[in-house]
Amino acid sequence: MQLTVLVDNNTIIDRYFLAEPGLSFLIEDDDLSILFDTGYSDIFIKNAQKMGKALAHLDFIVLSHSHLDHTWGLEPYLRYLTELEIEHRSYSRPALVTHPESLTGVSASGLREIGSLISQNRLAKHLDLRLSKDPQFLSEHLVFLGQIPRTNNFEATLPFGRKDGSNKEDMVIEDSALVHKTSNGLVIITGCSHAGICNIIEYAKKICKDDRILDVIGGFHLLSPSEHQLEGTISYFKNLDPKRVHACHCTDLSSKIALSRVVNIKEVGVGLCLQYKN
Repeated sequence: MQLTVLVDNNTIIDRYFLAEPGLSFLIEDDDLSILFDTGYSDIFIKNAQKMGKALAHLDFIVLSHSHLDHTWGLEPYLRYLTELEIEHRSYSRPALVTHPESLTGVSASGLREIGSLISQNRLAKHLDLRLSKDPQFLSEHLVFLGQIPRTNNFEATLPFGRKDGSNKEDMVIEDSALVHKTSNGLVIITGCSHAGICNIIEYAKKICKDDRILDVIGGFHLLSPSEHQLEGTISYFKNLDPKRVHACHCTDLSSKIALSRVVNIKEVGVGLCLQYKN
């Protein structure tokens, strides 16, 4: 399996790509091509083109959750497919895999919309929707985790706005992740980890029946975390002892430094390409 970073907050030095506060990975596994999140804008398309990566024949688009820095690239992607059709160029109709609540609107902090811009009905015109709260195996090696159980007492405690039509604070229950199963352990691929990075890893271990963690890449949602959350996370990762960790996107510098004391943490930026054996 090969994972290429198309969007992150940062770029790799001497690699001339675009960055934004968002996330998008291209995952190529055997004959499958999977886009994990779409970032905030169209730069995932521009970066992919500069890298020589084709997005016209994706098999799956997987959304980790509803928020703008992970889903708002969907609109330019649909324009991209429409333009291919206008030019009579071949393209595929990918399946969209996500939790049902990932396609709802969200308002927060005076902002009218930070959730999905495109409704489920409109997306169904362009993509094959596979919405599920349950785990979905995309291949023998790749699984979408669905709704993550929140079992510890130090993560997933903060709400983010309100879902459309609800007066309740939004706990982002749709937040999910991908897992790649290898002969050397699991690769955990996260978007923002609103569900809690430790909760996500524990659920991945349960679903895949494997306690070995080869790598964790993505956002850990450690942005000025409480002392309780950071201490719980550091203690968990020390006991977990993953081979390496690629924390990015919504993981602040102080949290990365703290993690680096207990795990082998690696740099991430647009243009990074990682290879994993199945």
